[in-house]
Amino acid sequence: MDHALTFVIATLCILALCYRFYGVFFVRKVLRADDSEVTPSHILADGRNYVPTKKWVNAGQHFAAIAAAGPLVGPVLAAQFGYLPSFLWLLIGCVIGGAVHDTVVLFASMKHKGQSLSEVAKAELGPVAGWCTGLAMLFIITITMAGLSMVVVHALERNAWGAFAVFMTIPIAVALGLYEKITGSSKGATQVGIAAIAASVFAGPYIQGTMLGSWLTLHAETVALILPIYAFFATALPVWMLLTPRGYLSSFMKIGVFGALVVGVVFINPEIRFPALTDFIHGGGPVLAGPVWPFISITIACGAISGFHAFIGSGTTPKLIDKWSDIRTVAFGGMLAECVVGVMALIAATSLHPADYFAINSSPAAFQALNMQVVDLPRLSQEIGLDLYGRTGGAVTLAVGMTEIFTRIPWFGTLASYFFQFVVMFEAVFILTAVDSGTRVARYLIQDLGGDLYAPLKRLDWVPGSIAASVLACVAWGYLLTSGDINSVWALFGVSNQLMASVGLIIGATIILRLGQKRVYMLTCLVPLAYLFVTVNYAGYWMITNVYLNPLAKGYNVFNAGISIIMLSLGFVILIAALKKWKELLRIRKDTLPETLIATPAE
Repeated sequence: MDHALTFVIATLCILALCYRFYGVFFVRKVLRADDSEVTPSHILADGRNYVPTKKWVNAGQHFAAIAAAGPLVGPVLAAQFGYLPSFLWLLIGCVIGGAVHDTVVLFASMKHKGQSLSEVAKAELGPVAGWCTGLAMLFIITITMAGLSMVVVHALERNAWGAFAVFMTIPIAVALGLYEKITGSSKGATQVGIAAIAASVFAGPYIQGTMLGSWLTLHAETVALILPIYAFFATALPVWMLLTPRGYLSSFMKIGVFGALVVGVVFINPEIRFPALTDFIHGGGPVLAGPVWPFISITIACGAISGFHAFIGSGTTPKLIDKWSDIRTVAFGGMLAECVVGVMALIAATSLHPADYFAINSSPAAFQALNMQVVDLPRLSQEIGLDLYGRTGGAVTLAVGMTEIFTRIPWFGTLASYFFQFVVMFEAVFILTAVDSGTRVARYLIQDLGGDLYAPLKRLDWVPGSIAASVLACVAWGYLLTSGDINSVWALFGVSNQLMASVGLIIGATIILRLGQKRVYMLTCLVPLAYLFVTVNYAGYWMITNVYLNPLAKGYNVFNAGISIIMLSLGFVILIAALKKWKELLRIRKDTLPETLIATPAE
């Protein structure tokens, strides 16, 4: 496959078939979703949290919540290994793992009145597993915020134009939130907000060379300090003032940008310039130090399978599902759509010349050691108006790849700098939206766990507790952000994220064993769980021994090693609790199954 259109057609055909056949089988046969059963959104309807919502509206909000920076950045970083491992993992991981994980977690939460995954684990596996799940969720969301924020750091450092465009989204979102709060409507303000965001991008060139431009030409360390401070205020402010309007505006950007990318790929059909496999599949690459396995599966998390989705699938979405059958469209379909996003990001990265890719996505010293000669990068740097060398993290690489595709469309050839900065803003706004929500979730988890020791902390309206928990959450991921490079921090994010997905599959297997008509259906969760659990533990062990506890490694960090050990230990505790529960359920089913089969018509 030498051209992008082949990837796009293959992806859409495979995912459409899987949605039609495997999705129907999993929801109807395995989970036995029954529309005659009333959903929590109707039983507990309160007009605020539990609100029956139309299927496609719910699918849109769910997709906007799960599709953050992961499917954009992960495939770009994993392109180091060549296009084939990434493409295969995106498709196989999504269908067998991600779509099953997202659907079964949503189903399990709905069976428990829309409660969080930690509460579901407590009910299904016992209090110890429930507490360990809550603690693991806190670690994972904290690490996720650090990993995503590091992408923003490298996109905005020494980039006054991009920093200005991203900064302007804050007052624009606040203005939209205030307008909606006062008038009760956001229809007119939405168009104004989108136009203002576009105007911020076009105004960017005029600040370069000015005093404001010099102030916004920030070093990476400065950006890394600003982001946690911003997150504190975003978490402390009411959701309607910044978080909700910013997420609302970003959803339009997401649809628009990737819709344009799909059109661009179909229209231009760029050549895939990467080989199927590179020389770095055995390890030692400048972007990711480890070998293709297990690192392909922890680098590409969102887009294939992501534990972060469990926060959404057991958070907002289960309280909005109108009918049980809607979970196929919302969860199963939403995960397949995110896979498409990941494939498009992979195409944008691999359409660059490999030497240009490595020059952007590795440090100057690491690139020099590769003995490669850049091809198009000097021209791209001149057209974009920015030094592109050594901008690690994946965001800049993706922006360059997308810009190269867009500017090959007639009439757009002279707009490279505008396309590049718009994509950078698009990525940064998306990531910061996830940071807003994720830091707030971390604050809630801190208050919930701390409330077991000091009861007033459980009150979300208690201002001192809210402020203290917000500060602790921001300090925790802010420290991780400044304590490592993208290689070590993104790997830490990948391990923690996939560990959370393993927990989701463990709970899903338990639910299926308890409620499913056939025990063999449990394999729908056990097969991806077996692969993922082994992969994530080996990856964690590799990072601990080769990086975090290796004084000669760039990512040497004893603190990160400690976090990794704690997380992996929590995973084993949860698995042991699940094995005990499965043994108990299998014994019960063995005693009752013959009677059940007699009373149930054969399929």
